[in-house]
Amino acid sequence: MPSFFKKSGVHMFDNFQQATVFFANRKMFGIKPGLDRMHRLLQLLDCPQHKLKAVHVAGTNGKGSTIHYLKAALQANGNRVGVFTSPSPIGLTGHILFDDQPISETAFVHLLNEMYPVIQKLDSMNNHPTEFEIITAMAFVYFADQVDIALIETGMGGREDTTNCFTPIISIITNVTRDHMAFLGNTVKEIAFHKAGIIKQDRPVVIGDMNPEAFAVIEQEAYRNNARIYQFAQDFTTTSMGQVENNQHFMWSCGGKKMTVSLKMRGKHQEINASVAIMALSLLKMHGYPVSWDKAIAAIGRSQLAGRFELISDNPSVIIDGAHNVAGIQSFIRTVLRHYPDRERHLIFAGFKDKELTMMLNLLCDHFASITITTFDHPRAINAESLYRAVSCRNKLLEPDWHHAVKQICNETARRDKVFFITGSLHFILQVRKYFRGK
Repeated sequence: MPSFFKKSGVHMFDNFQQATVFFANRKMFGIKPGLDRMHRLLQLLDCPQHKLKAVHVAGTNGKGSTIHYLKAALQANGNRVGVFTSPSPIGLTGHILFDDQPISETAFVHLLNEMYPVIQKLDSMNNHPTEFEIITAMAFVYFADQVDIALIETGMGGREDTTNCFTPIISIITNVTRDHMAFLGNTVKEIAFHKAGIIKQDRPVVIGDMNPEAFAVIEQEAYRNNARIYQFAQDFTTTSMGQVENNQHFMWSCGGKKMTVSLKMRGKHQEINASVAIMALSLLKMHGYPVSWDKAIAAIGRSQLAGRFELISDNPSVIIDGAHNVAGIQSFIRTVLRHYPDRERHLIFAGFKDKELTMMLNLLCDHFASITITTFDHPRAINAESLYRAVSCRNKLLEPDWHHAVKQICNETARRDKVFFITGSLHFILQVRKYFRGK
């Protein structure tokens, strides 16, 4: 456990359940963009972010997959790796991972007790840290003395994101499309400005598939910070080599270096995510991290991230995917049509009310025999009836209880020509995944 804390004598939390209630109550402070409060919180915690050796990852889509590939390759080479991610598939502890294991409930409660006097101090100044700010600070404290490298995923945007308070070894921006417009702006240019905020002075930045308008913003930020850019399709490239059994294969190239890569995760977007991770790994090797490419490529090939075009049932065939914005849905459709062109396809859909759901469903309509619109337990989830009325798909169905929709799937007589998909929100499909794993 980190040693810099001074015992405060305050023992607020006796168990994890009490900590869970505390964080549920912090939700009242909502989402507060801006870093002044986060910097103050970290300062009072003796600046754990300055002890971090970390990679910072932003992007509209692909952050989780890119981090997963990079983490697997680093672990295969003997590195102790911390990951900070959101949303969490398993509750509070799932945000903070150390070599694939979530922080224990005991360690979580211990850290929260040690941090609580600082939280109280800020509360007394009417400068209340949010739920996400406290969890982020907790991750920095937890990782500071334990891991060889941490992979830190932004929560939203970048420039004013809670995580944007440390200097990384490398920054990664996977892509930029429209999402979180209420906070980040309505144009790709405005959103790119927020993502580009994670670029730091004299630190390289790896970027994925980027449209010219977004790239221009990122290039300008990199120039101001003297940050070398490594861009997909320019500085490093991929060449698809087709499908062999259940794996897709591609050739990764950078300068004169070439590597053949095999992936379990499907879709062209996963090929790009993996290529970004390999480029970042190349830079980390230059910074002294041990990398055997045979071990790294094998580990990337074995990777499967929960909820990313994941087959969670064979009989009947059920695939979940965390497509939660227009660009994600477009990638999802391409992958569906590539791998299941001749199957009878059915979809269950639920999403957040602040997303472009009508546009997403209009894209999906023509590719599925039926689309069941439902909802799930989350304050941001849209009401199923409201979404059903807003969409003009002729093949739409309404089922307000997603459990009932999924049970109907499970009661289906197995037919090899029929496959079911569930998408619309990563939070939603993680709930569905938990249901199937419970079965």
